[in-house]
Amino acid sequence: MTTIHHPSQTTDTKKPYSISVFFPCFNEQATVETLTRKTLAVLNKLTGDFEVIIVNDGSGDNTAVIAERLAKEIPQVRVIHHPRNLGYGLALRSGFRAATKEMVFYTDGDNQFNVEELADILPLMEQYDIVSCYRTNRQEGLVRKFNAFCWTRLVCFLFGLKLRDIDCAFKLYRRRIFDDMNLISAGALIDTEVLARAARKGCTIVQRGVRHYPRVAGRPTGASFRVIFRAFRELFHLYGVIHREI
Repeated sequence: MTTIHHPSQTTDTKKPYSISVFFPCFNEQATVETLTRKTLAVLNKLTGDFEVIIVNDGSGDNTAVIAERLAKEIPQVRVIHHPRNLGYGLALRSGFRAATKEMVFYTDGDNQFNVEELADILPLMEQYDIVSCYRTNRQEGLVRKFNAFCWTRLVCFLFGLKLRDIDCAFKLYRRRIFDDMNLISAGALIDTEVLARAARKGCTIVQRGVRHYPRVAGRPTGASFRVIFRAFRELFHLYGVIHREI
């Protein structure tokens, strides 16, 4: 049975963490270098055992060029290129597969979160398998907030989860939970699938609030009709697959 907790404020104890950090990026030329360098600064304060992976999901701008330059300049940085845009789920799956450290953290390449808050959630991994964060001040319009609320309630009902913000792109996992996890989601349902499968394996999940910031560049794709239609199609398919497995 999955245990879900809501802890009080946690202080970084600067343990010798082993962590992979990755960013799924699609046309994020304006933010990818800033986010990468800030993440490196944060990780250097926390541990000497880390790697940063940029997952370029078929970007049509200069994301790939910038990412390659960073990888050549900084030994801890690696890049994965998709030859074309394969979707959010496949970008995350590439990141999970590429991670080599004991823990794996991801946040989106659009820089709408403060990666410094990673220091606050890392100590929680001494007790839990997953830290699933939620946005305390979601920087989106009322329609998107309402849609996100309904979506979270729906998927939590279907898969027996109790989470406030299932799609928040600020999550930390023990990498070993992916060793025998056969992920099938290619799109926006990836967060739901990972958490549902982890819950059925008995993984412990803790929730933590993080700040959310306005997008300063690029264009969001999560609200497009194509993405929403694909998410619902994947949802009903995943529901059938998981329940057949049970």
